Amino acid sequence: MPERRKSSTSPDLLAAALFDVAAESGLENASVREVAKRAGVSIGAVQHHFSTKDEMFAFALRTLVDRLLTRLAESSADADPHASLFQALSQLLPLDEQRTREAHVLAAFAVRAATSESLSEIRRTTLFTIRTGISTVLIGIGTPEAETRAALLLSTVNGLALDALGSPAMYPPQYLDHALESQIRLTLHDAENLPTSVVLAS
Repeated sequence: MPERRKSSTSPDLLAAALFDVAAESGLENASVREVAKRAGVSIGAVQHHFSTKDEMFAFALRTLVDRLLTRLAESSADADPHASLFQALSQLLPLDEQRTREAHVLAAFAVRAATSESLSEIRRTTLFTIRTGISTVLIGIGTPEAETRAALLLSTVNGLALDALGSPAMYPPQYLDHALESQIRLTLHDAENLPTSVVLAS
């Protein structure tokens, strides 16, 4: 296969190649050389779009986040709050091949974000946006401590996703579905014994 010219290379193509490498062998193996090889372009073509590896990572994470947030917004359009929360939050769980690959990449980026300011900011903004969406649903039905309960619900889903990636046999899709359904039910109906409200930092 002939090498593609720089003009045929797009940042989106390189982001897709990075996703493939990260999902299959971890973000630590997503070097400029490996991404270029996977995309079928030269190293120079990658460097034409991204001057540093961190810049490439930041673009790739934003691309994945934009796609995920679009799906979350579409899923949360249901008028029933339980169905709305389930359809949206299930996008974060490894319930099929696509979401499993996305969860692997998101987990890898979460680790990298601990030492990367640009990735940390993207991740912080993403979590805040998702939490705000959950809070909006809960506030709309008068749930007490809506913001706190939204944070707890999101943390539960993120924890389930991480555990399922590490031990998939223990967390098959049916179990994840049931666990999410149960947690949403608790969030919507067991609010009477919550402590005094606290404001979470944004």
